[in-house]
Amino acid sequence: FGNFKKHGENLNSISVGMATAVEKRLQSERMKTELITNVSHDIKTPLTSIINYSRLIAENDCNCEKHSEYSEVLLRKSEHLKRLLDDLVEISKASTGNLEVSLSSCDAAVLIAQAEGEFREKCEAANLSFICSYPDAPLYMMADSRRIWRIFENLISNACKYSLPHSRVYLTLEKEGADVVFTFRNTSREAIKVSGEELTQRFVRGDSSRTTEGNGLGLSIAKSLTELQGGTMDI
Repeated sequence: FGNFKKHGENLNSISVGMATAVEKRLQSERMKTELITNVSHDIKTPLTSIINYSRLIAENDCNCEKHSEYSEVLLRKSEHLKRLLDDLVEISKASTGNLEVSLSSCDAAVLIAQAEGEFREKCEAANLSFICSYPDAPLYMMADSRRIWRIFENLISNACKYSLPHSRVYLTLEKEGADVVFTFRNTSREAIKVSGEELTQRFVRGDSSRTTEGNGLGLSIAKSLTELQGGTMDI
């Protein structure tokens, strides 16, 4: 009764708050564990190849015809490792808001036209048809064109890695009310077993076996860069 009731309610409120805090702490610890596990796996894979091929080069004479092949693998794996580390730095900055974004008026249609020329060859190399659709008239928006281009790179690279061979990748541009809307569409090679929301989380990949050279950061970076410019990204 009276003050005892008030104190009792306060104690119950503290209990609920502590339970929530403990749950968040446990979730944070699980995320840290997953982070360490996944990063260790993705860094160890290219490093193992670098070490093995370095040993092969060291053990063979310079006139070995395999040297150029070994060197090419070393270079590719080294670049993969560098991209992973660069992505880790970028996603860290983007998620904390420490990444510089310079918004200015730019023509979205020009960006699509540039993307069509830049990425068509990459899609064709992956046995994919790249089809772009955008209005003839300029369509202006406030954005950082460098960051928009990085988003395009990540999404199209993702499509090249995971699309069904001999299918199509679509990139369309439309105006919906006050918004400029970019839409990427492709057909996945495998059935997607996670939700769109989960796919934008760090280190989550459509390739659950982790056999491709992705690192599970591309979509997360794209989403963070979109939101830093005041936009939204949905899958």
